[in-house]
Amino acid sequence: MLTDIEIAQAATPKRITDIAQTCGVDDKYLELYGNYKAKVDYNLLREEDHAPGKLVLVTAINPTPAGEGKTTTTVGLADALSERGKNVVVALREPSLGPVFGIKGGAAGGGYAQVVPMEDINLHFTGDFHAIGAANNLLAALLDAHIQNGNELNIDVRKITWKRVVDMNDRQLRFIVDGLGGTKNGVPREDGFDITVASEVMAIFCLATSIADLKERLGRIVVGYTYDDKPVTAHDLHAEGAMTALLKDALKPNLVQTLEGTPAFVHGGPFAHIAHGCNSIMATRMALALGDYCITEAGFGADLGAEKFLDIKCRLADLAPDAVVVVATVRALKNHGGVAKENLNQENLEALAAGLPNLLQHVSNITDVYHLPCVVAINAFPTDTPAELALVEEKCRELGVNVALSEVWARGGQGGLALADEVVRLCEQGDAEGRSRSTFQFAYEDDLSIAEKIRAIVCRIYHGVDVAFEPAALADIARLEALGFGHMPVCMAKTQYSFSDDAAKLGAPEGFTVTVRQVKVSAGAGFVVALTGDIMTMPGLNKSPVAFKIDVDENGVISGLF
Repeated sequence: MLTDIEIAQAATPKRITDIAQTCGVDDKYLELYGNYKAKVDYNLLREEDHAPGKLVLVTAINPTPAGEGKTTTTVGLADALSERGKNVVVALREPSLGPVFGIKGGAAGGGYAQVVPMEDINLHFTGDFHAIGAANNLLAALLDAHIQNGNELNIDVRKITWKRVVDMNDRQLRFIVDGLGGTKNGVPREDGFDITVASEVMAIFCLATSIADLKERLGRIVVGYTYDDKPVTAHDLHAEGAMTALLKDALKPNLVQTLEGTPAFVHGGPFAHIAHGCNSIMATRMALALGDYCITEAGFGADLGAEKFLDIKCRLADLAPDAVVVVATVRALKNHGGVAKENLNQENLEALAAGLPNLLQHVSNITDVYHLPCVVAINAFPTDTPAELALVEEKCRELGVNVALSEVWARGGQGGLALADEVVRLCEQGDAEGRSRSTFQFAYEDDLSIAEKIRAIVCRIYHGVDVAFEPAALADIARLEALGFGHMPVCMAKTQYSFSDDAAKLGAPEGFTVTVRQVKVSAGAGFVVALTGDIMTMPGLNKSPVAFKIDVDENGVISGLF
């Protein structure tokens, strides 16, 4: 059996100029990065008049070691819609080097449902992440230079909130002391690094709607506080112009293609368990402008990625999905039901029944909280039995939601035709209960307090019983509301493995309380971040990371990437 990278390397992609022509991008907007990838000038959105297409969100159950296949399903669904004669464009996030070299490996889809060039997308691609890291670290350097050179803004070095970033899992950098070596080398202070995809610059990059909006958002970044507790911004440091200069080309969405030649934008990549977990608004709007259907995804399970897509991205960008796809596998559901990874290939209806509430809770959130039409996509494995598939279908139908078996990993677009047909039906007709994009509602309203918004997410989406705010978090909330940030939506930083803030609580846990230990503002992004449990903004590598398996032969051919 071929690996994902071998399948991708065996493909013969079309030239990116042909892909651009397929989706109606004039050559004047195209900036080539070789033969198979290009950037599309954002002026296309300003200068060309396009009726927006249908927006389809792909999300999933809480991830497990068994795998769910959300990106694979997203790509396969797009190819299936193309098979049905639809004009479709994909909008995905760029993978982070941290997970690529860590536990997860590559993130460009899988099997015969991938975006290519797979190696480029998973590694340096067009340099967007390097530009985001450089802009972030420029701000950090300007901040420390200001303090070193007289500190006119009266910044309290104990209240600096801005960190440097690197796009790699490196736990050694979580907590550091810098500025050592005497007065010429800075002011000694406690510091630390975040991973690039968890940074506010990444979030701003993905939420900006133009160069002007990008610069304005960058200027609003709060980097710390003065001795009398007033916020200090990037604008106060005169940083936003130079930061925008570093980001101006990166802001142009990246055009690539699926293995079957469907156009795909891959742009931006915030983590969904720390940041808001969606690709850029620029790429989504471009996909909507160029296609009759835009198929996009949000990271991790629907409690994180979909909640943030709907409550943050849709709120800030004035978007509403026409349909939602929730991806699951029988294997993953059995894992949620208590079966160890090595035993998932055996039929186990009892464990499946115990794990199914995880899927059903995600589905009910989409239909009953957000009031959107939904279909469940079961990402097929050869070990799935008819009895197991029938049980999943039965339980979903009890919620009024159809199930489509997706075989896109093995068969590409041909394996996703049933899913494509149901998505088209939902987009055009809504569901049997009358749900459609016009009935879309948020999980909470803007006028709630920060604590009330957090409690709404915990109780309505996670199905917890309450929130425990640590004293420091309560102090954070009081300060942010006093500074005028209380109207912003909330971005929850939480483990991806559970509805709760405890990664060990699989399935659909009950009776739990979520602990919030810190609340901080991402003023440029336009949301406040609530850190729960023991969530970290800088991951670490495990004992046997994927990096051990990656190699390059004498001809420059990469192996082991996925």
